[in-house]
Amino acid sequence: MEYWFENPQVKTLIPLSISSALKGLFTAFSVPRIFVGTNVMPTGPVLGPTTMHALAPRCPRRRALVVTDGFNRRYFPRVRDFLSTGQFSCRLWDQTQPEAPLENVAACARALADFQPDLVLALGGGSVMDLAKGAWLLYERPDIEALALVSPRTPLGLRRKAMLAAVPTTSGTGSECTGTAVFTDTAAQRKIPVTHAELVPDVAILDPSLTLSVPPPLTAGTGLDVLAHALDAVTTPGANHYTLPLALRALELVFTWLPRAFAHGDDREARQGMMIAANLAGIAFGMSGCHLSHSLGHALGAVFELHHGLAVGIALPYTTQFCARASDAHLAACRALDIPAPTPEQGLAGLVAKVRGLLAALEVPSSLEGLGIEQQRFEDNLPRLVELAHGDISCLLSPRPVTAAQCERLLRHAYQGRDVDF
Repeated sequence: MEYWFENPQVKTLIPLSISSALKGLFTAFSVPRIFVGTNVMPTGPVLGPTTMHALAPRCPRRRALVVTDGFNRRYFPRVRDFLSTGQFSCRLWDQTQPEAPLENVAACARALADFQPDLVLALGGGSVMDLAKGAWLLYERPDIEALALVSPRTPLGLRRKAMLAAVPTTSGTGSECTGTAVFTDTAAQRKIPVTHAELVPDVAILDPSLTLSVPPPLTAGTGLDVLAHALDAVTTPGANHYTLPLALRALELVFTWLPRAFAHGDDREARQGMMIAANLAGIAFGMSGCHLSHSLGHALGAVFELHHGLAVGIALPYTTQFCARASDAHLAACRALDIPAPTPEQGLAGLVAKVRGLLAALEVPSSLEGLGIEQQRFEDNLPRLVELAHGDISCLLSPRPVTAAQCERLLRHAYQGRDVDF
């Protein structure tokens, strides 16, 4: 199967679409209605309009399918009680598997077709929200045979059957506000990113209390995903006047709140700070794109079954160093984080040191070797890693064009923990 991002026309058009000339002709900015706080799903009397007023008027049949997984089903009663205030009848589908396998997406789509909801509500982390997007797309468009063929250039005509709402329970992917979803082709052992403007949810409901039980390792992994989204969104050529301020603010929030959320999971202020950071970074990279940290991260996750946030977080210092030889966009991050930068090289060194300091505070190694991946296993899988990384769509958004040979060198440096010097 040829994936949509392997199409030669797409490979040609994506770099052109982020050029300054074309951005000046046409820039789109699309976000859901966003509700943030500890009372975003009220079940009792409140003053004024509530979140429900963004849902009920658009769902005349009041039928909601809540998509979640076994871990997050604990929150279903709370969501059900909230939806009952709008006279919704609810059904629970809690079979989401990690990393959203394509077969799993299809199973959820069949559940949607059986129940015929006019509201699809994703309740969970990135895998849940991504799976819900894919299943909703197939529910709306049963004529589409394969998600991997869905091109961002082709109108889909969604929302004829249902609207999409997202309630994140982690602070990481920002999927509640992006038109991007990543699925797993288990047969090909490959991550399949799908992106389309129509996949942006209609409503995002951010309740930080849902993240209080996230354990420290997962807090670290999801938080590093936010960091990679934000820093990539700052340095990619796809950044624009709308995305850059959001990405920079997300960076500030990550360095302020992630160590506290990691060390003290019940710190509500830190949890809310990280939930907002994830949301801002999601909006930013959803409009501007990520680049090499995600190319390497997708490959590492597929081959070594690493948590996505952990993989992109470890890759980030090396990809930032590589790209800084072609762009000084990292200096905007230095200014936002008060990192002295009398020269671009000194600013880069300070920024990379700050990222590595955060990794250490989160008890995350700064190299792939530090994760316990044996050298022979790494060498045996290196050709496949290079193939997946260089073939990833995010490579096309890099501020510095990258070859397959350079991907191999980047992976070797990331394995050994060596600064990028090429």
